[in-house]
Amino acid sequence: MLLLLGLLLTLSACGPTAGTATAGGTRSPDAVEPLPVQPVPQLPATATSADGRQVTVTSAERIIPLNGSLAELVFSLGLGPKVVARDVSTTFQQAAALPVITQAHDVSAEGVLSLHPTVVLADRSTGPAEAVNQIRAAGVPLLVLDDAKKLADVGPRIDAVAAALGVPDAGRQLKERTEQQLSAARAAVPATGRRPKVAFLYLRGSASVYLLGGPASGAGSLIEAVGGEDAGTAAGLTGDFTPLTSEALVKAAPDAILVMSKGLESVGGVDGLLKLPGVAQTPAGLDRRVVSIEDGQLLSYGPRTPQVLREITAQLHPAGAK
Repeated sequence: MLLLLGLLLTLSACGPTAGTATAGGTRSPDAVEPLPVQPVPQLPATATSADGRQVTVTSAERIIPLNGSLAELVFSLGLGPKVVARDVSTTFQQAAALPVITQAHDVSAEGVLSLHPTVVLADRSTGPAEAVNQIRAAGVPLLVLDDAKKLADVGPRIDAVAAALGVPDAGRQLKERTEQQLSAARAAVPATGRRPKVAFLYLRGSASVYLLGGPASGAGSLIEAVGGEDAGTAAGLTGDFTPLTSEALVKAAPDAILVMSKGLESVGGVDGLLKLPGVAQTPAGLDRRVVSIEDGQLLSYGPRTPQVLREITAQLHPAGAK
């Protein structure tokens, strides 16, 4: 199921976007905030890859992160000038001009190697495995990280990437800044006295893919942080996603629906969403209560996650958001 989630997240971010829709209808820039001073990597550094390998990085002059979440982290550390390529899910402004080294949802080993990287970052959802093995066989240090699926994963992920790239001090600064921003975002959630049930739907109208998120979808931690309850989990779903059916959604009975912005566009906006099985019969459908977050940001679990929490809060609690 990790491969399925990786595919979904990659497909969700195809093509750059100009910004993120906010509750007021304006758009904020889709950009990362790097540390004010570019750090100087102290290498070599050896790290343990999530697949058990020991990986020694001797140079961070040519970095290739193989997904948008990792790219966001590298740029936030101040190492953006050293990144030489991006994958299709890396859509923020600072990376827009970089060459893309994925074909559809697959990493192209040939594309990666043609750019002569000195270090490659991946996670467990990166594939295909043949491409990962081919990059390693060419002698390129490739570090696999565990997938980030909840807020508690943000700090350790920053630490791991910063240590591997030889900038642990920058990692500590970024982690401290991110934790402060996360605390502020959570403190801004209004105390409503009631936890609205929020269903996370993954939508791709062009491919007729309609899925309801369960406890392992990655959205539950965000929903809880903004004062909600994950509707899929409350309905007894297991795993990450299940096909959307009228029965499943009516049983979940969400008060609000959380979607990625491109997914919402792919079904024709809110009007099109209400035509999907069971949606119009839910409290969320009756109230047209839909929270839409930019694809590349929603499940990134990194330095921009505080912004994600603020945007969900503003749309879920429009009357009480600070």
